[in-house]
Amino acid sequence: MGKRLTQIATRTGDDGTTGLGDNTRVPKNHLRVQALGDVDELNSHIGLLLCEPVPTEVRELLIDVQHQLFNLGGELSIPGFELLKEAAVLQLDQALATHNAALPRLQEFILPAGTRAAAQAHICRTVARRAERAVVALGSQEAVREAPRHYLNRLSDLMFVLSRVLNRMDGGDDVYWKSERLARSEADDVA
Repeated sequence: MGKRLTQIATRTGDDGTTGLGDNTRVPKNHLRVQALGDVDELNSHIGLLLCEPVPTEVRELLIDVQHQLFNLGGELSIPGFELLKEAAVLQLDQALATHNAALPRLQEFILPAGTRAAAQAHICRTVARRAERAVVALGSQEAVREAPRHYLNRLSDLMFVLSRVLNRMDGGDDVYWKSERLARSEADDVA
């Protein structure tokens, strides 16, 4: 892995380039840098979610996710490097199965709302989707392993499920979308 930063203000990026972990320099709008930035933003939003009261098992899972996202960022920063392991994807699959099993089936679309923690989980979900799109875009130009894409896809699903879990923490519920179609259907049922 490349050298670690010993100072933050290096001024080497003043020319519009940034250094990757293999010591190459690329433009700051390079697809790899965009993917790195989206993963970093996602990790920061998860950190913000962890400022909220969440169940212990969710907290422990999200702390591990933060470490895995750092691994993912390290992998993205060094072309051809492998740091994110397939076991990380399996951990998300297991967490999805566990938390989903405890939730009622969805009857309608839900809004990204409810408790502050649930709303923040929805923000994490949307940023994870953007990070996934950035990794897909990078993969269309350069070789990228499947694990980063799979991890971000599962993580966005998990954040949706966790938003539902967090809305139920103190007896709450999902915030359902009031669709025109559903309203007509319910009115027809009453008539």
